[in-house]
Amino acid sequence: MSTPGTPARVLVLNSGSSSVKYQLLDMAGDERLAAGLVERIGERTSRLVHTPLASGGERREHTGRIADHGEALRALSRELARDGLGLDSRELVAVGHRVVHGGPRFTEPTLIDDDVLAEIEKLVPLAPLHNPANITGIRTARELRPDLPQVAVFDTAFHASMPEHAFRYAIDTSVADAHLVRRYGFHGTSHAYVSRRAAQLLGRAPEDTNVIVLHLGNGASASAVAGGRCLDTSMGLTPLEGLVMGTRSGDLDPAVVFHLARVAGMSVDAVDELLNKKSGLVGLCGDNDMREIRRRVDEGDRAAELAFAIYIHRLRKYIGAYFAVLGRVDAVVFTAGVGENAAEVREAAVAGLEGFGLAVDGRRNTLRSQEPRLVSPDGSRVAVAVVPTDEEREIARQTFALATREEDPSYKHA
Repeated sequence: MSTPGTPARVLVLNSGSSSVKYQLLDMAGDERLAAGLVERIGERTSRLVHTPLASGGERREHTGRIADHGEALRALSRELARDGLGLDSRELVAVGHRVVHGGPRFTEPTLIDDDVLAEIEKLVPLAPLHNPANITGIRTARELRPDLPQVAVFDTAFHASMPEHAFRYAIDTSVADAHLVRRYGFHGTSHAYVSRRAAQLLGRAPEDTNVIVLHLGNGASASAVAGGRCLDTSMGLTPLEGLVMGTRSGDLDPAVVFHLARVAGMSVDAVDELLNKKSGLVGLCGDNDMREIRRRVDEGDRAAELAFAIYIHRLRKYIGAYFAVLGRVDAVVFTAGVGENAAEVREAAVAGLEGFGLAVDGRRNTLRSQEPRLVSPDGSRVAVAVVPTDEEREIARQTFALATREEDPSYKHA
């Protein structure tokens, strides 16, 4: 961390195809200064929502057409400037960019130059819905502040420590290598942050702690983390593999694709849309909001009951599998929207797993808090914890560490 008075602000950008989420953080005081969202970029009804956090100012909202990402970044810069936090500030030391797919090359935060940007572009076929938007945000930020270090933090990077027997699919190796087909994993910044915070919650050093992290949002993933390193994770070549999600199927027999092509006459694109956008919870019961599903379960809705049962069954299978991968587990940790807020999911996920040392305390599990907390009974062999994720803070931490190291004249590139 920086010394007092040293510039230490980092702007974190998460650029989507028609949106930009942003946060400005001061790493010297570990303080969030501002946050916001520009959405529906390119539409007549674009919307910017900006919240100054450090000053206690009121949330501001603007509507009206924002033509492209360049205009979006200029608009958010104006909002930051109103709070004395503009992109031209000398306090701003770097911009950190979330990039979804780093492929096999990018396994750690990376300072962006023309060559790096060209390599990220080559990875677009691996993440055609996400990487192009991430690249647009990078290009725009570089144009606005060409003097600032721009750092790419990859969703896949944390999982790069998986051993080959975990990341390689059992297909012809020459085909796999030629087309970069392997398991990469996603939500890496969340798994990195949460596994480290879980160790702190347990009063242990991360390098001495084994945890199973369950990132449960509309997208969902699990990871087995030993000593701060990922040994296995549920998502694969794409974010489609693994747990049942809001609109994604998760694991299924690959032959389902061939069957639907031959019997239903579905094209590759149609099957892609089915598995990514019309499956998971929404495909099973028509809802992908866990709160609504639980309401329907309480009313005796059969489709919602089945969807919830399938969701929990898959989740429990991964918990059991990662006990086998890790050998010793110190904690099972829930995070993200569903993991942090749905007490019923946490209770159902560990029910019947007392033989693994897992249980939740009913009162602790139903208490609401924004702080990391244990929800297992005192004396449990394996802790069950809730750790709110903070991907932006993790991106800022990694960005700041790299940007300040690059400025150190004693630092030498590997």
